Amino acid sequence: MASSIGSGKLKMEKINTRPSKRFEGKVAIVTASTQGIGFSIAERLGFEGASVVVSSRKQKNVDEAVENLKAKGIEVFGVVCHVSNAQQRKNLIDKTVQKYGKIDVVVSNAAANPSVDNILETKESVLDKLWEINVKSAILVLQDAAPHLQKGSSVVLVSSIAGYQPQGSMAMYGVTKTALLGLTKALAAEMAPDTRVNCIAPGFVPTHFANFITSNPTVRKAIEEKTLLNRLGTTDDMAAATAFLASDDAAYITGETLVVAGGIPSRL
Repeated sequence: MASSIGSGKLKMEKINTRPSKRFEGKVAIVTASTQGIGFSIAERLGFEGASVVVSSRKQKNVDEAVENLKAKGIEVFGVVCHVSNAQQRKNLIDKTVQKYGKIDVVVSNAAANPSVDNILETKESVLDKLWEINVKSAILVLQDAAPHLQKGSSVVLVSSIAGYQPQGSMAMYGVTKTALLGLTKALAAEMAPDTRVNCIAPGFVPTHFANFITSNPTVRKAIEEKTLLNRLGTTDDMAAATAFLASDDAAYITGETLVVAGGIPSRL
């Protein structure tokens, strides 16, 4: 048998042809899920049987994502939601419950990196935006969702390898992602035993969000050389890790962060 099934395309074909059904009968909300890592997470959960609720700031992006996922046979519902908008957060939860009656999985994926300035040169308004979207919104979405989470439910926060060593143009972004590591521990204790809370810390993945880093051939090569696997991550890699943590296969795991970064060092 050929050993090339590690490619993203072949892995997804495998999911398409022989999907497990770990999320059959479950309802999953994924924020910021119309492209990139968020979309792949929604797709993976949907392939595994979940009814998936996708969201992002623009109606056009939501519509396109819903159409794409429906074409693949996934039960999907789309809602416009800018996570910094209180009414839109509430609407996301309310419409999900109205349609499906419950929530089993919440994946908090929304993030922003509006500045490449050094931390001490970053404007207060930018600091506020980073904290509001990357940390505060994760808490506020869960405040709205918590009353509807089922016994045995799961939350997955999306942090970053940058949370372990914030540096360079991503320093303040990295600090907010460090905060999510602590938030995972705190929420796991608070929401136990009925809800598990875990976190993934993706490495560098060539998405639109990370394009300013991964599109530079020299920088890309340097990042690849820092990994033990000599490659960047894929959105499918992140989706697979998220699906594991959200599933009953991880039923005895809570308060943990799974680093998905190809072996890049990850100690605080």
